[in-house]
Amino acid sequence: MFSPTLSDGAEPRSGKDGEPPRPGWTWRYAVSLATIVLVLELLAISPLMVSIAMPAIETHFDTDGGGWVMMSFVLVGAATAPLIGKLADLHGKRRMLLICIVLSASGSLLSAIATGIAMLIVGRGLSGLLVACLFLSYSLIRDVFPPRTIALAVSIVTTMIGLATIVTPFLTEWLLDAYGFRGVFWFSSIVLGVLAVAVALTTAESSVRLHARVHGVGAVVLGAGVASGLIGVSRGPAHGWSDASTLAFLGAGAALVIIWSTTATATEDALIDMRVWRRRPVILTAAAAGFGCAVAGLFTMLLPMLTMVPAMLGLGYGFGVDAKGVTVFQAPLGVMTVVGGLIVGGLVGRGAVKPRLTAVVGMAVVTVGCALTAYYHHSEPGLMVLAGLVGLGVGLAYASTPNLLIAAVPPQLQATAASLIGVFQAVVPAVVPIVVFAVMNGSHAAELPPLITKMLNGAVVYTDSGFTVGFLIAAALAFLGLVTTLLLPRTIEQISVDSIFADGRIQEKVN
Repeated sequence: MFSPTLSDGAEPRSGKDGEPPRPGWTWRYAVSLATIVLVLELLAISPLMVSIAMPAIETHFDTDGGGWVMMSFVLVGAATAPLIGKLADLHGKRRMLLICIVLSASGSLLSAIATGIAMLIVGRGLSGLLVACLFLSYSLIRDVFPPRTIALAVSIVTTMIGLATIVTPFLTEWLLDAYGFRGVFWFSSIVLGVLAVAVALTTAESSVRLHARVHGVGAVVLGAGVASGLIGVSRGPAHGWSDASTLAFLGAGAALVIIWSTTATATEDALIDMRVWRRRPVILTAAAAGFGCAVAGLFTMLLPMLTMVPAMLGLGYGFGVDAKGVTVFQAPLGVMTVVGGLIVGGLVGRGAVKPRLTAVVGMAVVTVGCALTAYYHHSEPGLMVLAGLVGLGVGLAYASTPNLLIAAVPPQLQATAASLIGVFQAVVPAVVPIVVFAVMNGSHAAELPPLITKMLNGAVVYTDSGFTVGFLIAAALAFLGLVTTLLLPRTIEQISVDSIFADGRIQEKVN
């Protein structure tokens, strides 16, 4: 039986049974990493591309149901993540990664040929399986890459994910002009199909297996609970938080999650083994990851809105840039996120620091960056610098997450544990903007002359204090993430699989 006990950030210095350690970087590992990164880049740009194409979609189908097109992607991604994680530990992480890529490509194809909005929503929901590729990727890398390359590799896949968003407006505009909104979905379908083949050819399968059964009822209950809660939150601003339907969805979601948690504790072969999930390093890493993703998502939403408002409106902010001009402000954010990830990969990979330290520093930098942006967002150069500062912190925090998980959880449960972190990373960022914009819409909408409002096509414009509040909320979330990382143990001992399963259900197959 395989029972690793590695300290936080430690790395095996030799192979199993005295064999020489696996080699470092080779061309095959580099190409494998590149294909995985491209898959995750598509995960990052797909929602943004669909968002840009949404006016054309709603006009074509004569509907105002665009919100469900966007929400279905998140709902399916969050609701299915735990099941996909468990299946990956049972049947192979590479196998499930390929299945998710192929099904997501099929969803994009269905969206491309959709004859109605319902068909399009189903297609986008199926595409949401791409969300699982993030945690499947770094769980797979943990198993098949050489030990001394793992920290850098997982840092790269988690921080490179948003770099392509810089050029996404240009790519989407070209696709819309040349092929209409269907071009966006054809592009995703074709690229994912090619990447599925590339991953199959370049990436090895993990030899680690968990011998257990899938508790199907638990998967349905947990997935339904997460989905119901998200629907309730999404309905709150439009229908009212005291509306009966809103409360019904929120209540049902909470009840289902509680029922799942109770049954999971007493059920053999539960979807998520609560003995692992309740460990302080795991639950705190998940919470910190949720806060970090929420802050990054909120900042990237507020930044374009802030910069695109014309200065001539006299609101005290805004530079009047178009969608392409926003990339000038997004570029420092994306580039410095990658820099932060490379720093973590280099330092943690060499054993120079522990991922807990990089996580703490990252969340502290994000907190400072968001707080400064709340009050100093009136200068273009200054805003670019602050965006870069936030990006650096986000990169440090993002890249620390998989390294913390690798230190805390044995290989046989990596995908299962990572899937719950994936739920936090999907749910918290989905909820936070809804709440923030409800606050901004309720108290900080700017009152403009009717003629100006008509020129802006009825778009809501916020006061300067509104953006101050928005960025301060982001800073507060980052501070919560900082506190969470500070509560992590200074030395994380990887739990022994023998202490979890005494019946030998966890094994490692050797090729």
